[in-house]
Amino acid sequence: MAIWFRYLRTDWFARRRPVLREMPFVLSAPDHGRMVVTAANVLAQGRGVDTGMSVADARVMIPGLEVLDDQPERSAKLLKGIAEWCIRYSPAVATDPPEGLMLDITGCAHLWGGERPYLAEILLRLNHFGYNTRGAIADTIGSAWAIARFGQDTHIIETGQQSTALLLLPPPALRLEVPMAERLEKLGLRQVSDFISMPRVALRRRFGPQLLLRLNQALGYEQEMIQPVQPIEPYQERLPCLEPIVTATGIEIALQRLLDSLCHRLQAEEKGLRMALFKCYRTDGKIEQISIGTTRASHNTRHLFKLLEINIPSIEPAPGIELFILEASKVEPLSPMQEKLWEHTSGLDKIGLSELLDRIGGKIGGDSIHRYLPDEHYWPERSFKPALSVTETAEPGWKNDRLRPVQLLARPELVEVTAPVPDYPPMLFRYKGTLHKIVRADGPERVEPEWWLHQGEHRDYYCVEDDEGKRYWLFRSGHYDAAKRDQWFIHGFFA
Repeated sequence: MAIWFRYLRTDWFARRRPVLREMPFVLSAPDHGRMVVTAANVLAQGRGVDTGMSVADARVMIPGLEVLDDQPERSAKLLKGIAEWCIRYSPAVATDPPEGLMLDITGCAHLWGGERPYLAEILLRLNHFGYNTRGAIADTIGSAWAIARFGQDTHIIETGQQSTALLLLPPPALRLEVPMAERLEKLGLRQVSDFISMPRVALRRRFGPQLLLRLNQALGYEQEMIQPVQPIEPYQERLPCLEPIVTATGIEIALQRLLDSLCHRLQAEEKGLRMALFKCYRTDGKIEQISIGTTRASHNTRHLFKLLEINIPSIEPAPGIELFILEASKVEPLSPMQEKLWEHTSGLDKIGLSELLDRIGGKIGGDSIHRYLPDEHYWPERSFKPALSVTETAEPGWKNDRLRPVQLLARPELVEVTAPVPDYPPMLFRYKGTLHKIVRADGPERVEPEWWLHQGEHRDYYCVEDDEGKRYWLFRSGHYDAAKRDQWFIHGFFA
C-alpha cells in the first residue's frame, strides 16, 4: 500500500492552528538571498501560488498571504511519526520521502474485511487527523506509488494487472528523475503506453538503465524491498480489536491470547523468551507498553502472564486500545529434555527458583537481585564479581578454607585501635563513636597486595569478638608503626 500526503507540512501547521484551514498560507525558506515558497496549502494553490515561487510574487497574487517559516527536516520527522502510528495496521511500514509511506500489507487486509475497507479505514483515520491523503494497493511498490499519485478511477489494482493500470499514466509515475521525464515528454512519449512495448535494448541505449529499472520494478520483473521504520521482531503476535478496549479485564484477556499463541510457537520451535514487550496502541495515536525479563528462557504461559499482569495497572487505555502487540525481543533455545531434567534438580538449576526470582524482580525491580561468583584476586573486595545469569558458573569455586564475614564493607573504614606490639591482636577499638572491648581474637592472616594492579602495603587481618558477642573483621595496613595513627581498619561483620 502506498499513501501520499498531498499537503503534508501545511496540513501539519493547520492541525496546530485550526484557523489556517480557512485561509491561504505558504511555507518559506531562504534561497540565494530571497525567500522562496517551499509548500503551499490547497487554498493558496487554487489561487496560483505554488512551490518554487518567490514570496514577494506570491504576496502580489494574494494580498495578506500568511507566510510561515519552514524547516527542511520537518517532513522526515512527520513521516516517521505517522509511520510508527501506522504500525497498528501493518508490522512493516516505511517512509517514502518527501511525502509518502509504504506499507507491506501481506496477510493484513483480511483482518479489516478485505483490501477495500482496509484502505478506506486507514485513509479515513488520516483524514480525520487533518491530512489530505491518497492511497493505492498493488502487487509492486512502483505500481502502488504510481496509482496513489497519478491514478484516477481505481486505487486497488488486481493481482497481475499492474501493466494495464500503468498504461495511461505519465512518465513521472515511474518515479523517474525530472530530466528523464522531461526528455520523454519532448520526444512525444507522454504516457507509459507509448514506450512500454518498445524493445528493451533500444530503451537502454537511448535512455540508460534508470528507465528500465523503474519500469521493471513497477511491473514486478525486479524485486524491490522496503526498510521498515521499526525492525520486525521474528517472534511477534498481533491482536486487533473490533471495538476499543478500555478495561483492565479486556487488556488481560488480550494478553492471555497473545501469550498462548506466542508460547505455543516457541514451544514448537524448542525456544523460550528472555525478554518480552507488550504494546497497546490507543485510538488517539499514543502507545502504552510494559516489558519483562526472565532469568531463564521460558515458554510457560502462566508464569509469563503473572510477570506482565503486575504492570497492567500502569497502562492507561484512555479513549481505548485498538491493537495489542506482544514481542519476544530476546529468545534462547529451550529443549523439552532440559526442562524435564530441571524438574528433578534443586538449587540454582531448579525452574521454580528462576520463576520465583522473576516474580520478585517484577515487584521490586530486577536490579535489586544480585548474584556473585568468585574472582581470582587476593584482596577481599576484589575476590568476587557479579554473575551475568543464574546459570553462570566460574572456576575455581569459592574458597572455604578461611573464615570470611557475612557482610563485607564496600570500602574499609578507619577505626581507632589499642593493641600490643608488634603482632598481637587489638584489645580495644572505636568505630563510629562506640568503644568495643575485645574478649576473643584470631589471627593474623596476611594478605599481600596485588602489585600488578597497584602498589601498597600488605594487610594483617584479625577475627575479633567484643564483650557483647559481636564479631568483626579488622586489619592493620602494613607493619606496626607507632607514629602512624591511621593504620587499622574494619572490613566486615560476622553473623
